[in-house]
Amino acid sequence: MASIISSSALPTRSLNSFPTHSERSRKLNSLSWASSFPCINISVTSLILPPAPSLHKVSFVQAAWTRRSRGELAKQPNRRSWKQRTDMYMRPFLLNVFFSKKFIHAKVMHWGTSKVISVATTNAKDLRNDLPSLTDHNACRKIGKLIAERSKEADVYAMSYEPRKGERIEGKLGIVLDTIKENGIIFV
Repeated sequence: MASIISSSALPTRSLNSFPTHSERSRKLNSLSWASSFPCINISVTSLILPPAPSLHKVSFVQAAWTRRSRGELAKQPNRRSWKQRTDMYMRPFLLNVFFSKKFIHAKVMHWGTSKVISVATTNAKDLRNDLPSLTDHNACRKIGKLIAERSKEADVYAMSYEPRKGERIEGKLGIVLDTIKENGIIFV
């Protein structure tokens, strides 16, 4: 049942040439694979090219999560370290002392929530009239004692103090911190 086609029945042409439209219309029974494709006439003038992509456009499709290398993490200066992120929970209560030319202000606040636990200042009405000087060593001792008492009332028995850049713990600041320690507050 297999039909054998002799070489004389097939058209003779080179492998690189394709049949023209007229050859295909004349020989519809040809077994050549090239003759099975329809003939399409394409002219260069009829093509409409898409606009060229701009080099300045940023792709708006990005991955939701990508693994970053250590080099990329080093390029992110705003990334907080593990110690910076967990330090507020290890030492939650922070003492802040400010000395102005006229007054002394001290407060204990929660580092994570910024909630003020206790405040003492020589500008308060009760201290302003009692103390002869609002900035001397006796005023520093009074402020330290008040901060310690008010912190204990709020159930805060441990706090930390971080000196500012270039600040030494001596003089009036040392007196305030020593008075707080003497009244039963632990510095972490």
